[in-house]
Amino acid sequence: MDASTKTCKKLQELGAYVLAGAREPNQLCQMAEMIRAACDYRWVGLYKIKRGDFVIVAKTGKCPPAYPRFPITQGLAASAVESKQSVMVADVHKDPRYLPTFGSTNSEIVVPVITEAGKVVGLIDVESEKLNAFTENDRDFLEHAAFLIARVLK
Repeated sequence: MDASTKTCKKLQELGAYVLAGAREPNQLCQMAEMIRAACDYRWVGLYKIKRGDFVIVAKTGKCPPAYPRFPITQGLAASAVESKQSVMVADVHKDPRYLPTFGSTNSEIVVPVITEAGKVVGLIDVESEKLNAFTENDRDFLEHAAFLIARVLK
């Protein structure tokens, strides 16, 4: 099975899970894990916008991020919300907008979660210890995942 077939299958599984009514915290964590496992990412976090802040609602792994809650005006996430576009950074240490989540992170992609009405309700944050870890294929996969998750975070 080639990579695009695999990620398409993983998106179908995620979509089915969302459509089945997954909404509980443990189910949100399962969604984050499905995204992480689909492309073997190191860490995936799902954030929801609450009262002007990003608040983590699900993550993979045992370690909490350095900022489980932060203003929507900060970090790479702020740029993603403002532009309603994914932000992919090859080397976070060269980007002044970066808010450190883990000391070992070297690259990151932040994808806004946007409702069908065009409102940003959250984001998917994926981090890697590798430089230049993310490609256009990752962006495409994560944007599709964000579209599916929008119905859960709204």
